[in-house]
Amino acid sequence: MSEHDLPSARQRFPARVFASGEEPDPRFTLANERTFLAWIRTALALIAAGVALEALGLGLQPGLRLAASLVLIVAGVATPVQAWLGWMLAERALRHGRALPSPALSLPLGIAVVVAGVLVLLGILLA
Repeated sequence: MSEHDLPSARQRFPARVFASGEEPDPRFTLANERTFLAWIRTALALIAAGVALEALGLGLQPGLRLAASLVLIVAGVATPVQAWLGWMLAERALRHGRALPSPALSLPLGIAVVVAGVLVLLGILLA
């Protein structure tokens, strides 16, 4: 495959990521994509856990169960934001030979999971 066979930066989405820097080793780009997909799977799991918790009831105190479900669902909705921002910032860093950034939303998402766990625990104890 020659350079002429490769798509231009304007043909790749998002163009602002691909328009600058040099093309990194494909292994790093593919690892970055796998990380993006792992965040997406995490989002699906958080949303599914929130829905299941509320749908199944499980004999928990209803107000705490609902609160835990909402925390999980909100965290699941926020996780794709981390996936996208993380992918974009990592790809830019790879293209410019810079250190990879830390996940910006990992702490808030971790806190949300802890809060949901505490709410479920309280829901069990107070049921």
